[in-house]
Amino acid sequence: MHAGARIGVAAVTVAMFAGGGYAAYALVSDGGKEPARTASGGAAKPTGQSVVAEPPSAEAAAAGAKAFLAAWAKGDFEEAGRLTDRPDAAVAALTAFRTALTPTALTLTPTGAAPVVAPVGPSPSPSIAVAAPRGVPVAFLAEVGLPGAVRVWQYESAVAMVKTGDGGVVVHWDPTVVHPRLGPGMALAIRPVSSSAPSQVVDRKGRPVAEFPSVAAVLSQIEFADDGAQPTDGTGVVVTGASGGSGRPESLFTITASKDAAKKQLTLDADLQRVAEAVVKEQAGPASVVAVEPSTGHVLAFANNPTVGQNRAFGGATAPGSTMKVVTAAALLETGLTPDSPVPCPKNTNAGGRLVPNDFLDARPGYTFKDDFAQSCNTAFIEAAQARLKAGSLPAVAKDVFGLGLVWKTGLSAFDTDIPVETNAEQIALAYVGQGRIRTNALAMASVSATVQSGTFRQPVLVPGKAQPRAARTLSATVLNQLRSMMQRTAQSGTAAKALGSIPGAAAKTGTAEVGGQNPNSWITAYRGDLAVAVEVQAGGHGADAAAPAAAKLLQLGNNH
Repeated sequence: MHAGARIGVAAVTVAMFAGGGYAAYALVSDGGKEPARTASGGAAKPTGQSVVAEPPSAEAAAAGAKAFLAAWAKGDFEEAGRLTDRPDAAVAALTAFRTALTPTALTLTPTGAAPVVAPVGPSPSPSIAVAAPRGVPVAFLAEVGLPGAVRVWQYESAVAMVKTGDGGVVVHWDPTVVHPRLGPGMALAIRPVSSSAPSQVVDRKGRPVAEFPSVAAVLSQIEFADDGAQPTDGTGVVVTGASGGSGRPESLFTITASKDAAKKQLTLDADLQRVAEAVVKEQAGPASVVAVEPSTGHVLAFANNPTVGQNRAFGGATAPGSTMKVVTAAALLETGLTPDSPVPCPKNTNAGGRLVPNDFLDARPGYTFKDDFAQSCNTAFIEAAQARLKAGSLPAVAKDVFGLGLVWKTGLSAFDTDIPVETNAEQIALAYVGQGRIRTNALAMASVSATVQSGTFRQPVLVPGKAQPRAARTLSATVLNQLRSMMQRTAQSGTAAKALGSIPGAAAKTGTAEVGGQNPNSWITAYRGDLAVAVEVQAGGHGADAAAPAAAKLLQLGNNH
């Protein structure tokens, strides 16, 4: 059910870089054949070998990555270079890393399979002929001890493992192996950094949050308010050489900071952020989570797995499945339907010529509307909406009540939810259950629960003081209370009960979204007290399977002001 199962490989650690004593590691064979070795016992440099289009097996990729990381960690750069498709470039880059940073310790821990990437393309090495190979990516965590730093620098990267013509497996060399922010002509360095350096970014209580991987990945993109404070200098790790050498160095990690350095504040809460980072890392595939404070719209936590690449929590654009039934239910309740209204749940129904089933196989003719909501009956929702709503009703309620489709300015780039006004009968019907052409993300769906909890849409913000435009209207007190009661019932005895049933005051709606013919994506939107959350897990199955247990951990912690 879950994609991207983790590969169990051990951490590779050294306490200090040391000269001499080079250990030898063989190129890992994907066919049981050990490659040629030098007279000294080291693996022979892969000069003249071709890299083939066929990818290596997951096991061979994991073993090859482990061998490369072991050689890098112990300072054996010649050996590490032999385990790549561009030995000279690899040796030069790893040597530059050590020379620039003079690390006191280095731990490189393989963390499993990374998301599948496109073909890595031809290697620039003139000694290797490449036929558009496809890499098998293996993610790893780097922990770097630096002189004078009070904490270890942590970041995530990945290696793409490719197969050679003789069955060996090597790292496709790219500057991002050393650090994901590096590109051609760029390098790491230790330089003075201003008060806007990552270590000066704090949460709502003044606690540092820049060391959280999901936060660190987007720091350079956050639009902080200009408070007029004068920058003061500390020292930190930066990327140099951006924009053809003319760009301002990008700060990655602060080693020391001036005591009077100005702080940059976010709305985050470090306690919730820590849990958010943990729950997405527990998922087998890509995932994201967002926590919002309904009374203010403040984003209290967001996290992504992987942290490298798209900020899917804010920028994701995919169907939310049955979590959209919160909005559809609001629209239906406004037509006069009540939670106790009889709304039968047939086995399947016609959606503009397409037969739509439920996640369960039997018909449930005695269901009321609150039963349909709690057990997530697609057929009942589609038939009730087809009878009571107009084509533009769902997009209108989504925008006018929940703020979905407005232009949000959170302080960080975000994808604004798209719920098209459809004219095709099939697409109209699918939208009612969160399928079809609807695109949204965890940020928006957390805001949906926040709006139900507080009764008022407050645009989520990550940077305090950002403008929060209002939605056109609110739901009536009657409809609002009905919607809250149905979400509470879902958490107590419906599809979310296994994960949330023991959490007092929890309310939720799970979702299972079919996207691209793959295993369905797992979704939940939920709230408890002054805390609303949304979780999505790619190919995670039903909402109760992956997303709901993750949300439960955040709701259990709660919003401690």
